Amino acid sequence: MLYAILCYHSEAIVGGWSKDEDDAVMEKLEVVHQRLATEGRLGPVARLLPTSAATTLRKDSEPPLVLDGPFAETKEQLLGFYIVDCDDLDQALAVAQELGRANPGGAYELRPIGVFYPSSLPQEAR
Repeated sequence: MLYAILCYHSEAIVGGWSKDEDDAVMEKLEVVHQRLATEGRLGPVARLLPTSAATTLRKDSEPPLVLDGPFAETKEQLLGFYIVDCDDLDQALAVAQELGRANPGGAYELRPIGVFYPSSLPQEAR
């Protein structure tokens, strides 16, 4: 089962880290990344740019409204995500706990992924 581990934290805190502080966190995370990759369980990982670079498409109007910014009603922002291959939720939670020890603060949200292959993809890409 594939799980998405969504990384939430305060942009003000993470954005306030010095280069050395950020490098130290990334070095700790790399240890976890390497282990998961060696086990063949690590999928795509993305570190998102700040919410100041975000654009939101509000679908509830016609025509849809395009707004600058994320407009999420949270105190923490989505900073990135992992895709990991785990046997079950308990194993996914163990991965998230390991990531959390390397990257303190914030929260991880775990969601099972239902893989979707659009019919427009060539058969060999599905």
